[in-house]
Amino acid sequence: MRGLSLAVTGLAALATAGVTPLAIAADSVSISRDWRFAKGDPAGLTTDLRYDVRPPIDDAGDGKLADTPADAAVKVDDGGAQVLKPWILPSANPFIKDAAKHHVRPAGNPGGDVPYVQAHFDDSAWTKVDLPHDWAIAGPFIKDGPYGGMGRLPSWGIGWYRRTLDIPARDKGKSIFLDVEGAMSYATVWLNGKLVGGWPYGYNSFRLDLTPYAVPGSRNQLAIRLDNPQASARWYPGGGLYRDIYLTTANKVHVGQWGGTVRTPQVSKAQATIDLSLTLDNDGDKVAQVEVATALYALDTNGKRTGRPVATIARQSASIAPGAKAVLNGSTILTNPRLWGPPPTQQPNRYIALSTVTQGGRTIDTYETRFGVRDIQFDPDKGVIVNGEHIPLRGVNNHHDLGAIGAAFNRRAAQRQLEILRDMGANAVRMSHNPPAPELLELTDQMGFLVMDEIFDSWEKKKTPHDFHLIFPDWHEADLRSMLRRDRNHPSIIMWSVGNEVGEQYDGEAGAKIGRELIAIAHEEDPTRLATGAMNFAKADMLLPTTVDVISLNYQGAGIRGIIGQYPAFRAKFPDKVILSTESASALSSRGEYMFPVAGAISGPVRPWSGGNPDTHQVSAYELHAADFGSSPDRVWAADDQNPYVAGEFVWTGFDYLGEPTPYYTSRSSYSGIVDLAGFPKDRFWLYQARWRPDLKFAHILPHWSWPDRVGQITPVHVFSSADAAELFVNGQSQGKIKKRDYEYRFRWDYVVYAPGEVKVVTWKDDKPWATETVRTVGEAAKLSLTADRSTIADDGRDLSFVTLKVLDRDGHVVPAAKQTISFTIEGPGQIVATDNGDPTDLNAFPSHSRAAFNGLALAIVKANRPGKIILRAHAEGLGETQVAISAKR
Repeated sequence: MRGLSLAVTGLAALATAGVTPLAIAADSVSISRDWRFAKGDPAGLTTDLRYDVRPPIDDAGDGKLADTPADAAVKVDDGGAQVLKPWILPSANPFIKDAAKHHVRPAGNPGGDVPYVQAHFDDSAWTKVDLPHDWAIAGPFIKDGPYGGMGRLPSWGIGWYRRTLDIPARDKGKSIFLDVEGAMSYATVWLNGKLVGGWPYGYNSFRLDLTPYAVPGSRNQLAIRLDNPQASARWYPGGGLYRDIYLTTANKVHVGQWGGTVRTPQVSKAQATIDLSLTLDNDGDKVAQVEVATALYALDTNGKRTGRPVATIARQSASIAPGAKAVLNGSTILTNPRLWGPPPTQQPNRYIALSTVTQGGRTIDTYETRFGVRDIQFDPDKGVIVNGEHIPLRGVNNHHDLGAIGAAFNRRAAQRQLEILRDMGANAVRMSHNPPAPELLELTDQMGFLVMDEIFDSWEKKKTPHDFHLIFPDWHEADLRSMLRRDRNHPSIIMWSVGNEVGEQYDGEAGAKIGRELIAIAHEEDPTRLATGAMNFAKADMLLPTTVDVISLNYQGAGIRGIIGQYPAFRAKFPDKVILSTESASALSSRGEYMFPVAGAISGPVRPWSGGNPDTHQVSAYELHAADFGSSPDRVWAADDQNPYVAGEFVWTGFDYLGEPTPYYTSRSSYSGIVDLAGFPKDRFWLYQARWRPDLKFAHILPHWSWPDRVGQITPVHVFSSADAAELFVNGQSQGKIKKRDYEYRFRWDYVVYAPGEVKVVTWKDDKPWATETVRTVGEAAKLSLTADRSTIADDGRDLSFVTLKVLDRDGHVVPAAKQTISFTIEGPGQIVATDNGDPTDLNAFPSHSRAAFNGLALAIVKANRPGKIILRAHAEGLGETQVAISAKR
């Protein structure tokens, strides 16, 4: 698919997002506050509320290697159980193309007699929560048992959420919808004691029609039951209503769910063709004659509409039969478009198409479709080309948890992650391995990251006993189409991924058949983007690679487990397809933990006393060790540079994440992040920064130089810099000048003898001075410091300030091995949401206000619920107290 040009798309927003709603326009209101929550079903429950019968768990396989082949599904005899599946499946119908395959809802009202769904049930003793809510993140951690893979947090089980909805009498005769951005998992919804429907897959957004069950003019009781299975994931899934929920009210004729799509088939700097497709639903019982007018506006950097319209689309009309849909297609020319592209060489400019629907001269709906104008080409010789510029993919994989605040989505926490990644030089993110929160894609649009949007980690074969394979046969079409329709307008998304390391790689034609079906759905819903699937086993002569548009390899490019790199084989077999690394490296390390002796090789697996400490369960921070199937960044880049047609990489991973703590499954979180769980960079951060920001003048020395027990012992020194030559000095004495050779990416002096004092490096690039850096031996811990990343936050209970604590010596230097216990206290209208330190072995619950520093650092996360001055204090025995002020504003 050489030189394929892709159209642009934008963000289909809810009706009132960013505009003032007209008096009778469709309205979408957040109902994320004031819920009641309880774990478990009511005592004495006799009604079967299971979605379906699941297979028993004999062995969850905790701790098995991530590239272990998937297993065949286990067939289960349901014994004729009266489960809820037949009542839930019809929720998928809007996303099943073949009407003959639509599900018919049976008669009856399962669960209607359960006390928790009744309006008169007293839930005052339940916990009061606001959404997004993760029921498991507060812990406590599970110290014993096979739970490391899922983060040692109690994410599984039954959870109930209740909330009353005040639906005004004026909404009688309108359509009323529940829009859920994410619920983990097997969500089942009742309104006023009536079963509405549900959605099993915990990562997808979904809409349920409340109209038949709502009573306008009165209080309506909403109840949502979640059933999070044990052994449902290879990582921490979280639990609960972990994204936002909206109540959407619309006139009977309205723009449908995710009903606006913008494409730009022709883009140049002079002009762009803007094609808008708008889907209108008629939920009424009469034919509707409607007109639609659309104006295009530029958005500012904050996503706010600016100025006058920059273009308009000619007014269109349609006649819509009762219970039917109509698709209106319009087009216009945008002159001198402000293109969307990734910084620093381009800017993420965006637009909005504001559509107004009228009937009989009255406005009955308004709808926003956000988009960005850009031209994407995939060139098999170069990779990704954005607006005519070759952009190497410098990407990371990220799981959906946000560290100490868990799976509950928080815009500021996600923004902070992206800011840290951007500082490192990253320009791309792969959503591993599931649809992300819509707000995260809004951030990638706004900040200019390139995105691979992904849907499934498994197909029909299982990786864990209760993962998505249980529902894949019934739900894969609906889940894939719903994700594509929700996300296809985001300019940041450059390709889709329909699977990750699926077991069907091994299955020849049987696996390829599924791959072809999923890729075909992706092309049908969005013909403007390529679709792929990440492969860690399939080889060039197998069938699955023939089904995808882009060859996406996990680790195989650099070679795994003794197998030579697969780039040349795939290049020879598929010369017209772009090749990239969807997972690279999987290097492992613990921030600030250096182990000796240091391996002379550039890459190796973690083994006891060779990269890993089996007593402390920490991994050396020299950044030379990796998971068994992975490799160091150095080895990855050598493979990439020897195969320059490779489009780039998505590193495993940008941030440490909860669960999958290879190689020590007694820990809580992974070791693979370039940045630790608290958001503190590991040494690897500067290695990637040197690669991805080659014009940035810096030099980073490791390890620290405070080793009282290593006087006279060999203590290797490595330097990360984009310089090409460097000279190291220890207490003024040269250790030699080094020039990087081909396929070398660090400077290393492996035979330095430790002596207290000073280590200094001087670097050059192209024979010109580049950067110097000095590391000194520090004194004993003497004091503390606190630094807030933002000294002013909103008082909405969601905005966050991330406060870094440092343990310092008398001269203000961080004490690199400090592990003192810190006590945090707060005054004013603030709240300590969580504390952390980035130590993967720390099983102290995140809400604790007491946290041991890990190698000199700790973190406190603060929010505010009303305006005022907040004082956060930190105290440690023998180190005194320090404080920082944060202002909360309305």
